[in-house]
Amino acid sequence: MIIDKNRVVREPRITLVGAGPGDPELLTIKGANALKTADVILYDALVNEGVLDYAASGAIKVYVGKRSGEHSYGQDAINQLMVDYALNYGHVVRLKGGDPFVFGRGYEELDFAAGYSIPVTVIPGLSSSISVPGLQQIPVTHRGLSESFWVVTGTTSSGMISNDLYEAARSKATVVVLMGLGKLREIVQLYQNEGKHQLPVAAIQSGSTENEKLAIGIVDTIVELVEEKDIKAPALLVFGEVVSLHPSFQPIREFYEALKEEL
Repeated sequence: MIIDKNRVVREPRITLVGAGPGDPELLTIKGANALKTADVILYDALVNEGVLDYAASGAIKVYVGKRSGEHSYGQDAINQLMVDYALNYGHVVRLKGGDPFVFGRGYEELDFAAGYSIPVTVIPGLSSSISVPGLQQIPVTHRGLSESFWVVTGTTSSGMISNDLYEAARSKATVVVLMGLGKLREIVQLYQNEGKHQLPVAAIQSGSTENEKLAIGIVDTIVELVEEKDIKAPALLVFGEVVSLHPSFQPIREFYEALKEEL
């Protein structure tokens, strides 16, 4: 160990930890163990602060924000903070919502630390893209309905709709859209352009937390339902036949089948 004037400083190391979709109990055991040994924890806006209860009482906890549209720190500043704390305090846990490598910019942080020869360990987390639909009993794949799934960002760094969504809307795959609520009308238009007006859709706000809200509908109705239920970010969207497996979807299907018969 390196002895400083006022404290013992451990050798620098960084652990990237995925905190899961929100519920603190969905943190992995390995992630909880990393928090117990952390000297410093840098955590994002999407991390439920209940997860910090796993940390040692003396750990320094630093909120670094990073929610869409309201960044407390830019990514470059977070990278530098992470390294500076590691060099000065020892073990830094970089705590990120979901999984660090699913739209979490985890590799950028790993790569930056490598430039300072600081060892980095990655502890995956439950990605909201799979776990949040699963908590709602919506599988992302199901025999006879979906053979694959796409996870797509709704909004790129330039603020535009992702080009991948054009291809996704043409596919038969389940499409999970993260950070796409603000582009919902545009995404719906893509599906309507493909003639998929009655494709089942779910919008889930703050999945796995006490603030969770759910809207289940079809492409043609989901915008109105999201507004009606006042669903806000953070939220994810699920487009695909698998949404029809949700218990609340059956009345919707029966309504449209009856409407078809009348026409």
